Amino acid sequence: MRLWPRTVRWQLILGLLLLQALSVGLFVVLLVNRQGQIVREQALQRLAHEATSVAMQTQEALQQQRPDWVTSSLKMMDEAPSVEFAKVTDASGKVLFSSQGDPAQLRLTAEELSELPRIGGDQPHVFKFGGQRWEGVKAIYVGPTLLGYAWVEADRTWDSEQLLTVLQSTLSFGMIWAGASALLVLLMSRAISKPLGILQGGTRALMEGPEGSSSFPLPVTVDNEFGDLIGAFNRMVASIEEQRSGLNDTLSLLDSMLANAPIGLVFFDRRCRIVRVNGVFAAMTGVPLSRHLGRTLPELLPKPVAEKLEQAVLRVIALEAPVHDVELTGQVGKLNWPWTWLVSAYPVRTMPDQVRWVGAIVIDVSERKRSEEALRRTEKLAATGRLAASIAHEINNPLEAITNLLFLLREYGQLEKQALNYVNIAEHEVQRMSEITQQTLRFYRQSTLPARANMAELLDSVLTLYSGRLNTLGIQLDRRYDATMDLYCFAGEVRQVIANFVSNAIDASTGGGRLIVCARRSRDWSDSNKAGVRFTVADTGAGMEDEVRQRLFEAFFTTKGATGTGLGLWVSHEIIQKHHGKVHVRSRVANGSGPSGSVFQMFVPDNQELMLNKKG
Repeated sequence: MRLWPRTVRWQLILGLLLLQALSVGLFVVLLVNRQGQIVREQALQRLAHEATSVAMQTQEALQQQRPDWVTSSLKMMDEAPSVEFAKVTDASGKVLFSSQGDPAQLRLTAEELSELPRIGGDQPHVFKFGGQRWEGVKAIYVGPTLLGYAWVEADRTWDSEQLLTVLQSTLSFGMIWAGASALLVLLMSRAISKPLGILQGGTRALMEGPEGSSSFPLPVTVDNEFGDLIGAFNRMVASIEEQRSGLNDTLSLLDSMLANAPIGLVFFDRRCRIVRVNGVFAAMTGVPLSRHLGRTLPELLPKPVAEKLEQAVLRVIALEAPVHDVELTGQVGKLNWPWTWLVSAYPVRTMPDQVRWVGAIVIDVSERKRSEEALRRTEKLAATGRLAASIAHEINNPLEAITNLLFLLREYGQLEKQALNYVNIAEHEVQRMSEITQQTLRFYRQSTLPARANMAELLDSVLTLYSGRLNTLGIQLDRRYDATMDLYCFAGEVRQVIANFVSNAIDASTGGGRLIVCARRSRDWSDSNKAGVRFTVADTGAGMEDEVRQRLFEAFFTTKGATGTGLGLWVSHEIIQKHHGKVHVRSRVANGSGPSGSVFQMFVPDNQELMLNKKG
């Protein structure tokens, strides 16, 4: 809660009122103290005089043998505003006459009786008793004989009312004086607060809209020091506007470059705390942009990466020279997806001999690194494929010779039954070897034009290649397709897609299980007028997390580590789009409550105009 006002006008008024209140209060204390002494002295004198008066009247009444005069005298004394009670006693202290009540019922108090020895002579005696009660007493003599005492008790209320009257008069004067002073200060403060208000408004306008000039120059309303101050302020604003006009464009360009640059930009102070960052770097760290300022690198990045980048920043500060091409590597996500950053840091000087900040340019070269590695692997695979095709081609000639020799041996060798069985087995295995070499050549020598192809032969050719792995891993194969079903397509490319699906299913089913390969006539999921073939490759393997499933068809994304290129499913997706087809993937990871596995479904329309669409 704010008790002191903010404005100068009300500060002056409140300060003056406080000063007036303090002055009046001090004056009242002194006045009441002094007036109290005066009232006390007057009260004592008056009480002594009243006691003497009662004593003299009683003495005269007794000499005249008129005791009724004493009662009348006491009652008249009681009518005085300063008298509370009056009475007359004998020399022993017995009440003989009183202004109020029955004298026979009245008694002197112990304090009053204790004062009797102090009373004597011609002077009255005034004393205090019972807390705040004052009483005056005078001995009554007739000649030398003591007849008694005249007692008068003062009414203190009358004295208090006198002091209260003085106090009220003083306070009324103080309030009138304070009000007049406040009014005077209020009038005078306008001459101060008005130009200050103009300056304050101009300062706020300058802070809230520094680029606007509608509020300037400020009006000069007074011809004094404040007027000179307003004029100086107007000149300062004009100078600022001139300087700002040359900086605004530069700042706008720099801010635009910082915000929209396709690279990460971050600036550090000498304690390696972040003072500025752009959105690209925030996206690279995965932390919201607003949470970077004032933080250190260990709060945003993995410890090894943060330490290496901090070392580069500190080296720039120590050497006052840039540092180039610092490579940072790490992993992110559940799959520990690797990333690589290339960082260059440079000093930022506000003065020629002092490095105040360090700027860092961060480039994410993860895709380039993965692309280079994938290209190397792809080239190896391509070379291996060419070598395999050459070997398969060279194997065909010896296989034909062996086939002919086995035929001659079976027909003209006059072999026994057991030996003839061996020849038949050899012929079967040689034929199987010939089929494998033919399928290998078929994968390498893909057709460049679409044609109508038998899907059963296409699927069988793929499954024949993987029959060895299926038997080795104990995977049960379930074929579900019609031997007469055909499709107008690029057969070699469709074979490549099915091969990728089957290979991935086998990789996910290392512990046995089932592999289902299905093909049937169907319709497009979103267009029932479009006919084609739906291929399904389902396995009972380990399944995939949602994070993996969402990135299946990204280039260079792989979960196989060094053995994968991340291009198989990406190329398959391109082939499916080339055929104007669609692909759906469903997967479930084993969680103890049900089976796991993945299902790849691909729809390829039977499009006779595929070649025309390709050319178009």
